[in-house]
Amino acid sequence: MKKSLIILTRNEIEGLKSLFDSLPLYAVDEALSIDYQSTDGTKEFLKEKGVRVIDQKKRGRGEAFRLGAEVATGDILVFFSPDGNEDPRDIPKLAGAIEAGADMAVASRFMKGSRNDEDDKLFKWRAWANRAFTMLANVFFKGHMFDTINGYRAIRKDKFLLLHPDAEGFTIEYQMSIRAMKLGFTIAEFPTVEGGRIGGQSTATSIPTGFKALRVLLLEVIIGKKF
Repeated sequence: MKKSLIILTRNEIEGLKSLFDSLPLYAVDEALSIDYQSTDGTKEFLKEKGVRVIDQKKRGRGEAFRLGAEVATGDILVFFSPDGNEDPRDIPKLAGAIEAGADMAVASRFMKGSRNDEDDKLFKWRAWANRAFTMLANVFFKGHMFDTINGYRAIRKDKFLLLHPDAEGFTIEYQMSIRAMKLGFTIAEFPTVEGGRIGGQSTATSIPTGFKALRVLLLEVIIGKKF
């Protein structure tokens, strides 16, 4: 099966300079970037490294996922953000899980042996919210996932298209997980170590993203499999 690494970027030059040489490009057949209006040299850096850069016209992570799936030529899509949170060593694991028979694979921050970037904090607001949303998804849609929200994942391209994901922003991953549960996809997870962010601040603000995730959950309960 042909494997595509889809690098999601928006002003990620610091992360790219730190991580690019660690990317196991030998494990994939193509690497491409979906870039939204980077102005810090991100696009130029990637082009110099031989990575095809696709300009994203419409804002949002959801749009980046959909555009990446549209333009990638691989049977397996691996989504990666070079912000320091995601361990490049997991790329072959994600692709390998699909090759082994999974429809979707997720690097989980909440399984035994994993670590999320709030583990050293007293109040783990983001981690607690993620666990709560995962629990709700498992209850409503009879799933068994540990981390429904992490965007560090791989999926068969044909299965991605079956999900018809239309969520915007950072809720795209949650919607994908829920719809995969609904359709009975084989979902593989393995523990990952989430690193600290390299450069800048995350644009996924906790409270607004949480309300959006709740909206996605409620809408998915209402629509069932009509998507």
